[in-house]
Amino acid sequence: MSATGGNTTSGAAPAEALAPFGPRPPWLSKHLQALAAAHASGRMPHALLIHEAPGAGGEWLAIWTAQLLLCARAAPPCGVCVACRRVAALQHPDLTLLRPLDNSQQLRIEQVRELSQELALTSHGGGYKVALVSPADALNRFAANALLKTLEEPPARTLLVLVAVSPGRLPATVLSRCQRLRIAAPARAEALEWLAAVRGPGAWEGALDALGEAPLLAAQSDPAAVAQIATEARHTLEALAQGAADPVAAAEGWARSELPLRLRCFENWLTERIHRSGRDAAFFTEVRPAPYLSGVGAFLNIRELFGLVDQVRELRATFDVPLNRGLALEALFRRLTPPQRERGRGQG
Repeated sequence: MSATGGNTTSGAAPAEALAPFGPRPPWLSKHLQALAAAHASGRMPHALLIHEAPGAGGEWLAIWTAQLLLCARAAPPCGVCVACRRVAALQHPDLTLLRPLDNSQQLRIEQVRELSQELALTSHGGGYKVALVSPADALNRFAANALLKTLEEPPARTLLVLVAVSPGRLPATVLSRCQRLRIAAPARAEALEWLAAVRGPGAWEGALDALGEAPLLAAQSDPAAVAQIATEARHTLEALAQGAADPVAAAEGWARSELPLRLRCFENWLTERIHRSGRDAAFFTEVRPAPYLSGVGAFLNIRELFGLVDQVRELRATFDVPLNRGLALEALFRRLTPPQRERGRGQG
């Protein structure tokens, strides 16, 4: 279970993908102050659920919270003592990280049991033991039930930090035993300023266009490469929606290269269309029985767009499942193609 000197049940993300790096994201300041005040007054919960917008800094805040409890100096964490540096490197003996194994998309019951055994041991430093579970919404049903036992009877001076984008996937019994903290996506200008300070000049605008308002994800990427892939993906999707591209060829191309990023671009593109159509009042709001709602000649009505978003998210969640992703993509792309184009292909 040991990895890089600390405790982990993960064979996946490298330490640098989780460790805090400065400068501090300014949109997290109020959360840092609230946690520091809770610790100073002895009101830290035994379980904290960080509900984050994707890439808004949930894992950054989780690591900072571990530093807050394990720092060798007075709170807030100094960031420079041996304990803080070990936490930042995920090498502190009283810090345990729970991540999906290898290429899996799930956290499994065996990992949770191992975590519970680790938390039951006496801390090395005589203080807190901290466990980070991320992404907590990857807990399968059996793992979530196993974690509930630890949440119901937590060892003394133990903190479990769960980081989740979709906490609704967790059982209500788990949610009810956690104090929730919500991190919203930062404003674009604030995210761009932070990215420039952390990584220097780059195509950050294009990277955020591709990834959404997710600066912590963008900071781990090559912004120029992300922006280029996003532009290509957008062109493909626009061409499909106009009936000017072949769904089969497009699906084969996407399945061969950078599919997770392209699917994220797909989801963002669909979300933009939903928002834009809502602002422009392009769709009727009442429910009608017809397969396509009338209005401005659009064949992709609001129901169809939301259905596509759900299917894209499901496909993104199946990367550890044997699946012909080319065929799955082709089915999605055919739903983007205007019916006239599909009928023409069938007659040809």
